[in-house]
Amino acid sequence: MAYAAFWFSAMSLLVKIAGARLPSMEIVLVRAVITLALSWALVRRAKISPWGNRRGMLLLRGALGCAALTCFYFSIVHLPLAEATVIQYTNPVFAALLAALVIRERLGRREIAGVVASMIGVAMIARPSFLFAGAPPINPTHVIIAVAGALFSATAYVTVRMLRGADDPLVIVFYFPIVTVPIVLPFAIADWISPTSLEWVILLAIGVTTQIAQVYMTRGLQLEPTGRATAVGYLQIVFAAIWGALLLGEHPDRWSTLGAAIIIGGTLLVTFGRRRTPGASPSAADAEVAA
Repeated sequence: MAYAAFWFSAMSLLVKIAGARLPSMEIVLVRAVITLALSWALVRRAKISPWGNRRGMLLLRGALGCAALTCFYFSIVHLPLAEATVIQYTNPVFAALLAALVIRERLGRREIAGVVASMIGVAMIARPSFLFAGAPPINPTHVIIAVAGALFSATAYVTVRMLRGADDPLVIVFYFPIVTVPIVLPFAIADWISPTSLEWVILLAIGVTTQIAQVYMTRGLQLEPTGRATAVGYLQIVFAAIWGALLLGEHPDRWSTLGAAIIIGGTLLVTFGRRRTPGASPSAADAEVAA
């Protein structure tokens, strides 16, 4: 899980670097094309039909994953790396709420407290002027898009939960790029900037680092209980903060640091609070797979 956290943070850093000149939609498109090639190869190797049984739900899962990734990459490009990462890690909180509403999973006092804490943490990062007069400004629209990415990611996870037993996991994963590519393609073409040779290397590296991270994450989740694995996964936020400080000149202020700590605490409260109940809510790592 520590290796997975490192490689996920490296992916985020590469997105940040590529986004200095390239539009985020272009980055999403290249990532989706790489994922499409890998997913198609895996489906073919498994000798299963790629089209699935519950196609409506699969298309919805793909659309939600597309929205989640688009918002997440936009937030990485436009927010400090650590802040964008920690907001994305609110997705288990949203997933717990959605699972309670949609598939009737139990929502207890710990989960409700975790939701409230996470929202307070997001407010500390966004720092709206009517609450934080004199605090360093941050674009609230960018924060809203980051939160939307976490919400879409959580919704995608709940959709995956609803597809359990109906379709093979490889098919569920395949529907993410097969839906994302046609949705993102016209937006990417409209603002297309031809990547340099170095930028092509970075774009390919985004796909490679994501694949490496998911391999390590899958192995980690197989070896450790979800709660403990999730706790180690939060190293991704630490790595993001280190990358930002060393390579990007980003130094989170006290409000962002406190907000990040509260979000982490709230999310862990949700995760550990549901470890002993059937159909437990997802870890942040699980939601990363869903998106």
